[in-house]
Amino acid sequence: MNPHKIENRMPEWEENKLKHLLMLAWPIAVSMLSYSVMSLVDTLFVSRISTSAIAGVGLAITISFALICFAFGLLRAVKVVVSQARGAGRTEDAPAYLGAGLIMAVVFGVLLLAISPLVGDFLMDLSATQAAGEAAREYFVIRMLFSPAILCYVAFREYRYGCGDSKLPMVAALAGNGLNIVLDYLFIVEFGWGVGGAAWATVAGACLEVGVMVVADWKILPLAKSVTRRHLKAVWEVGMPSGVQFTLEMGAFAVLATMISRLDEVEMASHQVALQVIHFAFLPGVAFGEAASVMVGEVVGAGYDKLVKPVSWLATKLVTAYMALCGIILVVFGPEIAGLFGAEPAFVARTVMLFNVACVFLLFDGTNIVCRCVLRGIGDVRYPAMVGIVMSWVFTPPLMWLLGYKMGWGALGGW
Repeated sequence: MNPHKIENRMPEWEENKLKHLLMLAWPIAVSMLSYSVMSLVDTLFVSRISTSAIAGVGLAITISFALICFAFGLLRAVKVVVSQARGAGRTEDAPAYLGAGLIMAVVFGVLLLAISPLVGDFLMDLSATQAAGEAAREYFVIRMLFSPAILCYVAFREYRYGCGDSKLPMVAALAGNGLNIVLDYLFIVEFGWGVGGAAWATVAGACLEVGVMVVADWKILPLAKSVTRRHLKAVWEVGMPSGVQFTLEMGAFAVLATMISRLDEVEMASHQVALQVIHFAFLPGVAFGEAASVMVGEVVGAGYDKLVKPVSWLATKLVTAYMALCGIILVVFGPEIAGLFGAEPAFVARTVMLFNVACVFLLFDGTNIVCRCVLRGIGDVRYPAMVGIVMSWVFTPPLMWLLGYKMGWGALGGW
């Protein structure tokens, strides 16, 4: 390759990698927290109802994400192919890749809508009590109505990430979460709609998120119609392994949640609260990984591979430091954080135990997150998928059975 040609394509941020990584990562962190913040806010408001409501909503959130995560993983390919196309100077392909992502989002969203009533009925059998089962079914069926909207938002979001713009998805996420908080208060506290009110608030927030993206990208949508089979194939080939990985990993986690749910309401409620809280440690780490993925995709597309390692190490150091800080906060303020969701001593004690376990694995997970994202950025999606799938199923359900059931550790054994 002509070295002068490479120099012309050299990224503008080479001399200031840290600044560029931070500028990309913090809006991505806000955007990625959107789904989890909605779930956390729903859990916080639902905790005003009963422990069975928390347990039911927790199960419904886990199963809904397990069903939608294949499409989430698939649509992340939009970011990779767009960033690589831009790095290679093929900017005209970027809107077409958005079009491919939107087509897939609509198709999978409609399929999820079709199967949600059947899955909702099944949740009744997975809960420890009838009250928790009814809460899970009601919340799940309503929340799944937002499937097409949230998937279209993801397609727009990943397109923007691939273009190096992480701020617009952040604005959309903030708008959606703001509406969700207001409606949670109105529907649950003022109107008394219970868990159904929490689900409707989430649906409204998701619709606002995608609405903001559509308005902002309205002029780009005609160009997205240039999508061809080549663009669809590229998104599918890059995204399918990640989609399978996310589905099978989340499948193992859904089995874990189901096993915990069948123990008792306190175990499931503690699991749900601890999980939602640690998302504030986990997802910002993912955001740094995704930002590194965009930067790596750009330099790989430009043929400037020597920047891959520096970007990877920088992201790893930042994520590890952040995870360590979050672990310290969970250790020091664990009881106070758990107390926000309920005052029952057994619930608080169990939740604090789960926080302590989280402090250990968060340190290791930071490196894992960045490595996976960087590998996806350079186009290697199969190896991280294989590792993630095998590790999830070899350890999670078997050890939950051994430690949680046979040794009587409950949710702590699964964690």
